[in-house]
Amino acid sequence: MAPRATRGLLLQTAAMFFAWLRVPHTAEPALWRVVLSAAAAPAGVVFGWLALRHLGKQWRILAGLYPDHELVQTGPYSVVRHPVYASMFLMMIATGLQLAWWPLLVLAIVMYAVGTEIRIRGEEGLLRERFGEEFEAYKRRVPAYIPFLR
Repeated sequence: MAPRATRGLLLQTAAMFFAWLRVPHTAEPALWRVVLSAAAAPAGVVFGWLALRHLGKQWRILAGLYPDHELVQTGPYSVVRHPVYASMFLMMIATGLQLAWWPLLVLAIVMYAVGTEIRIRGEEGLLRERFGEEFEAYKRRVPAYIPFLR
Protein backbone atom coordinates (compact mmCIF):
# COMPACT_ATOMS: atom_id res chain seq x y z
CA MET A 1 0.00 0.00 0.00
CA ALA A 2 1.03 3.59 -0.59
CA PRO A 3 -0.62 5.56 2.26
CA ARG A 4 0.61 8.89 0.90
CA ALA A 5 -1.54 8.30 -2.18
CA THR A 6 -4.63 8.65 0.03
CA ARG A 7 -3.86 12.37 0.42
CA GLY A 8 -3.87 12.63 -3.36
CA LEU A 9 -7.28 10.97 -3.47
CA LEU A 10 -8.61 13.53 -0.98
CA LEU A 11 -7.29 16.40 -3.13
CA GLN A 12 -8.85 14.88 -6.25
CA THR A 13 -12.17 14.55 -4.43
CA ALA A 14 -12.05 18.17 -3.25
CA ALA A 15 -11.20 19.26 -6.80
CA MET A 16 -14.29 17.52 -8.13
CA PHE A 17 -16.40 19.22 -5.47
CA PHE A 18 -15.20 22.64 -6.67
CA ALA A 19 -15.59 21.73 -10.35
CA TRP A 20 -19.13 20.54 -9.77
CA LEU A 21 -20.16 23.36 -7.46
CA ARG A 22 -22.91 25.39 -9.06
CA VAL A 23 -22.61 28.98 -7.87
CA PRO A 24 -26.05 30.66 -7.63
CA HIS A 25 -26.70 33.35 -10.22
CA THR A 26 -23.98 32.05 -12.53
CA ALA A 27 -24.81 32.76 -16.16
CA GLU A 28 -25.58 29.90 -18.50
CA PRO A 29 -22.39 28.47 -20.02
CA ALA A 30 -21.13 29.96 -23.29
CA LEU A 31 -21.43 27.87 -26.44
CA TRP A 32 -17.70 27.08 -26.48
CA ARG A 33 -18.01 25.61 -22.97
CA VAL A 34 -20.96 23.46 -24.03
CA VAL A 35 -19.08 22.20 -27.11
CA LEU A 36 -15.91 21.38 -25.13
CA SER A 37 -17.99 19.68 -22.47
CA ALA A 38 -19.86 17.65 -25.08
CA ALA A 39 -16.53 16.43 -26.47
CA ALA A 40 -14.75 15.81 -23.16
CA ALA A 41 -17.52 13.90 -21.36
CA PRO A 42 -17.96 10.98 -23.76
CA ALA A 43 -14.21 10.79 -24.37
CA GLY A 44 -13.66 10.53 -20.62
CA VAL A 45 -16.34 7.88 -20.17
CA VAL A 46 -15.08 5.70 -23.04
CA PHE A 47 -11.42 6.08 -22.05
CA GLY A 48 -12.23 5.18 -18.44
CA TRP A 49 -14.35 2.20 -19.44
CA LEU A 50 -11.57 0.88 -21.68
CA ALA A 51 -9.00 1.43 -18.93
CA LEU A 52 -11.02 -0.56 -16.41
CA ARG A 53 -11.58 -3.35 -18.94
CA HIS A 54 -7.84 -3.64 -19.56
CA LEU A 55 -6.99 -3.39 -15.87
CA GLY A 56 -9.60 -5.99 -14.92
CA LYS A 57 -9.40 -7.46 -11.43
CA GLN A 58 -6.31 -5.37 -10.64
CA TRP A 59 -8.35 -2.15 -10.27
CA ARG A 60 -8.26 -0.64 -6.80
CA ILE A 61 -9.32 2.70 -5.33
CA LEU A 62 -6.37 2.83 -2.92
CA ALA A 63 -2.84 2.20 -4.17
CA GLY A 64 -1.66 -1.36 -3.74
CA LEU A 65 -0.63 -4.46 -5.65
CA TYR A 66 -2.09 -7.92 -5.56
CA PRO A 67 0.21 -10.95 -5.34
CA ASP A 68 -0.51 -11.81 -8.99
CA HIS A 69 -0.47 -8.18 -10.19
CA GLU A 70 0.63 -7.62 -13.79
CA LEU A 71 1.99 -4.47 -15.44
CA VAL A 72 -0.79 -3.59 -17.90
CA GLN A 73 0.54 -1.83 -21.01
CA THR A 74 -2.26 -2.45 -23.50
CA GLY A 75 -5.23 -0.41 -24.72
CA PRO A 76 -5.43 2.98 -22.98
CA TYR A 77 -2.34 1.99 -20.96
CA SER A 78 -0.34 2.24 -24.19
CA VAL A 79 -1.41 5.92 -24.48
CA VAL A 80 -0.97 6.99 -20.83
CA ARG A 81 0.20 5.13 -17.72
CA HIS A 82 -2.81 6.28 -15.68
CA PRO A 83 -5.84 6.38 -17.99
CA VAL A 84 -8.34 6.19 -15.13
CA TYR A 85 -7.00 9.52 -13.82
CA ALA A 86 -7.05 10.95 -17.34
CA SER A 87 -10.69 9.91 -17.77
CA MET A 88 -11.67 11.33 -14.37
CA PHE A 89 -9.92 14.57 -15.33
CA LEU A 90 -11.87 14.79 -18.59
CA MET A 91 -15.18 14.12 -16.84
CA MET A 92 -14.40 16.67 -14.12
CA ILE A 93 -13.60 19.30 -16.74
CA ALA A 94 -16.69 18.42 -18.79
CA THR A 95 -18.95 18.87 -15.79
CA GLY A 96 -17.08 21.94 -14.57
CA LEU A 97 -17.47 23.61 -17.95
CA GLN A 98 -21.23 23.30 -17.53
CA LEU A 99 -21.57 24.14 -13.85
CA ALA A 100 -18.59 25.89 -12.32
CA TRP A 101 -17.72 29.52 -12.02
CA TRP A 102 -14.44 29.71 -13.94
CA PRO A 103 -12.18 30.60 -10.96
CA LEU A 104 -13.47 27.52 -9.15
CA LEU A 105 -12.84 25.40 -12.24
CA VAL A 106 -9.25 26.66 -12.42
CA LEU A 107 -8.82 25.88 -8.71
CA ALA A 108 -10.27 22.41 -9.31
CA ILE A 109 -7.88 21.73 -12.19
CA VAL A 110 -4.87 22.72 -10.09
CA MET A 111 -6.06 20.67 -7.10
CA TYR A 112 -6.77 17.66 -9.29
CA ALA A 113 -3.32 17.86 -10.92
CA VAL A 114 -1.59 18.08 -7.53
CA GLY A 115 -3.66 15.21 -6.13
CA THR A 116 -2.98 13.09 -9.19
CA GLU A 117 0.76 13.73 -8.99
CA ILE A 118 0.73 12.60 -5.35
CA ARG A 119 -1.18 9.44 -6.22
CA ILE A 120 1.02 8.68 -9.21
CA ARG A 121 4.22 8.94 -7.17
CA GLY A 122 2.84 6.52 -4.60
CA GLU A 123 1.53 4.04 -7.14
CA GLU A 124 4.57 4.18 -9.36
CA GLY A 125 6.81 3.53 -6.36
CA LEU A 126 4.96 0.26 -5.84
CA LEU A 127 5.16 -0.60 -9.55
CA ARG A 128 8.89 0.22 -9.64
CA GLU A 129 9.52 -2.06 -6.65
CA ARG A 130 7.59 -4.94 -8.21
CA PHE A 131 8.48 -4.63 -11.90
CA GLY A 132 11.85 -2.84 -11.87
CA GLU A 133 13.34 -2.17 -15.31
CA GLU A 134 10.17 -3.30 -17.12
CA PHE A 135 8.29 -0.47 -15.40
CA GLU A 136 11.11 2.04 -15.99
CA ALA A 137 11.08 1.25 -19.73
CA TYR A 138 7.29 1.66 -19.78
CA LYS A 139 7.61 4.97 -17.93
CA ARG A 140 10.14 6.28 -20.46
CA ARG A 141 7.86 5.27 -23.34
CA VAL A 142 4.40 6.37 -22.12
CA PRO A 143 3.36 9.70 -20.51
CA ALA A 144 1.69 9.71 -17.09
CA TYR A 145 -1.92 10.86 -17.65
CA ILE A 146 -1.96 13.54 -20.33
CA PRO A 147 -1.16 12.17 -23.81
CA PHE A 148 1.87 13.68 -25.54
CA LEU A 149 2.97 15.47 -22.32
CA ARG A 150 5.99 14.03 -20.59
